[in-house]
Amino acid sequence: MADPRPFLPSDLNTLPCTYTPLPNGANPDGGAPETRKRHLKELLAIFSGLLMVSLLVVIISGKEPNSHNASNKHEPLFLAKQPHTARPEKLRPVSRGVPAGVSEKMNRLAGDVDGPVFPWNNSMLSWQRTAFHFQPEKNWMNDPNGPLFYKGWYHFFYQYNPNKAVWGDIVWGHAVSKDLIHWLHLPLAMVADQWYDINGVWTGSATILPDGKIVMLYTGSTNESVQVQNLAYPADHSDPLLLNWVKYSGNPVLVPPPGIGYKDFRDPTTAWFTSEGKWRITIGSKLNKTGISLVYDTKDFKTYELLNGVLHAVPGTGMWECVDFYPVSKTSDKGLDTSANGPDVKHVVKASLDDDRNDYYAFGTYDEKTGKWVPDNQKIDVGIGIRYDYGKFYASKTFYDQNKGRRVLWGWIGESDSESADVQKGWASLQGIPRTVLFDQKTGSNLLQWPVEEIEKLRLSSKDFNKVEVKAGSVEPLQVGTATQLDIVAEFELDKKVLESVAESNEAFSCNTSGGAAKRGALGPFGLLVLADESLSEQTPVYFYVAKGPGGIVDTFFCADQTRSSVANDVRKEITGSYIPVLKDEKLSVRILVDHSIVESFAQGGRTTITNRIYPTKAIYGAARLFVFNNATEISVTASIKVWQLNSAFIRPYHQDESSLASFNHVTFIKLIAPFFIFLTLFFVR
Repeated sequence: MADPRPFLPSDLNTLPCTYTPLPNGANPDGGAPETRKRHLKELLAIFSGLLMVSLLVVIISGKEPNSHNASNKHEPLFLAKQPHTARPEKLRPVSRGVPAGVSEKMNRLAGDVDGPVFPWNNSMLSWQRTAFHFQPEKNWMNDPNGPLFYKGWYHFFYQYNPNKAVWGDIVWGHAVSKDLIHWLHLPLAMVADQWYDINGVWTGSATILPDGKIVMLYTGSTNESVQVQNLAYPADHSDPLLLNWVKYSGNPVLVPPPGIGYKDFRDPTTAWFTSEGKWRITIGSKLNKTGISLVYDTKDFKTYELLNGVLHAVPGTGMWECVDFYPVSKTSDKGLDTSANGPDVKHVVKASLDDDRNDYYAFGTYDEKTGKWVPDNQKIDVGIGIRYDYGKFYASKTFYDQNKGRRVLWGWIGESDSESADVQKGWASLQGIPRTVLFDQKTGSNLLQWPVEEIEKLRLSSKDFNKVEVKAGSVEPLQVGTATQLDIVAEFELDKKVLESVAESNEAFSCNTSGGAAKRGALGPFGLLVLADESLSEQTPVYFYVAKGPGGIVDTFFCADQTRSSVANDVRKEITGSYIPVLKDEKLSVRILVDHSIVESFAQGGRTTITNRIYPTKAIYGAARLFVFNNATEISVTASIKVWQLNSAFIRPYHQDESSLASFNHVTFIKLIAPFFIFLTLFFVR
């Protein structure tokens, strides 16, 4: 059990800390000086041992891993009060979220489940809990809310049901971190306790003002299920943990304008500052089937002016949720503050589409005077073009990290299993690893998304596989040990002469409809099999497919195939992915983070990403393996792969005693105690 006060060296306060020497080598027992010296050495040895044990207790208890042992030697964790093998009933999905006025929060499996759902046991379900992704200790979580960096801490708020592992009773959870990897769960930030948010404290965003103060705008669902916007702020701005929040007495500050549905007005953005000295926000909505983003100006975050027209609108895209609007630099690899503008800046508009529950973005030009944004290319406009992620990734939100000069993206990763399995395991959903986002200066059409650099602190041992020739139709094991927590970096090279000699084809390729990794082509698929068992009865291919079309034009696709990821019948098994731009002389590259039931894949430096939720029944614990494969018919592939085992993150609950120790950590403690220890050592042995 974790020490409830891991930062307090309370055990040391009872130890002797003074010693008064007697004159002329005398001692109170009348013994010889040599005897006294021997006794002192024995006392010193005992004292040193106690001190070191206390230090170890403090360090270990304060760094309790998130559900997994930090040594990577995981034993099955059994769930309390659950039978080892329960007899399941037929799956009966129920809509959650839509009747209340938000997107569907229940995972609907494709087609009817044939017979009873799979008989999950507690060992299988416990394995699904991630080791280094953020998630609450229990129950349901969805959208990221109001992320920010404040007084040395990264703050993360999120939609949370404190009562069940299904959507409902939504309040704001809250956690803090020093590095976006290790987290401390704090008390709930805001609960549904006012008429204007009694049916849900929904998604919102934070804005840091020039004086360093914070304002938070969020959507509330009223006692009549009307979506309104509300203002909140910290009760004490001097508190780095921001433990207490105050709701503005004049809430709501915004209600749906004329012509907008009562349930179609939600998710205010971070505000940006205009040249007129006003703050500006945008809020998602729709007019019939046209997705829109409304624009408001304010000087005090209490009163607002609705601008004429909209920031942007795209017919046929339906309700826009969780709209995000931010600048990216065309020339720099640094992130930009939300208020930045100028000739070297592009603006991103992103919308989460209620209709298909995917996140789409586009680049464009923002006109501050009119409050409008025009896309660079209407063919890849918001909602009809490029997605953040081609897997399970929704309701995302960015923030500007002024601590490191970067823009960081959070995304909600929902479940792909059945609701009954979530209830049995006691939790549902997690957050993706935070990603940096940059403008891809090479393509001019893509963002580059990449895991924050702090994840590399979890790297343990690594293995290199250099210039491995993977012949057509072959599968090669990669001996990396247990393959449950991995950071994989891989490059693939094709023989250019063979590529040139391969015949052209008129066959169109699509990740979703072309048969997955089992469908063989002249130039693919090839890649990695993650979360596979030794017999390959369970496997998840993450792969490239190269297609040579008329005129010798070569197109590359990046895909993930879940059709054989699990023998269970009550999990979603899709084939997802997209075309990916590959420039001349670029090698095909991918980075994959494997963390139990989540696999995040980043191709070509993050131009295209795919996040998958995987629920194997055999490829778990020590049985999980990693393979490289090439299912092409006419070409060999040369693969260079490096694989790191990853440690678990330390994600643990907050304790009330820590409120006065927000800046105190184990390193600080050691620095304080070390001089005292050295002084005593020298004093006793002199």
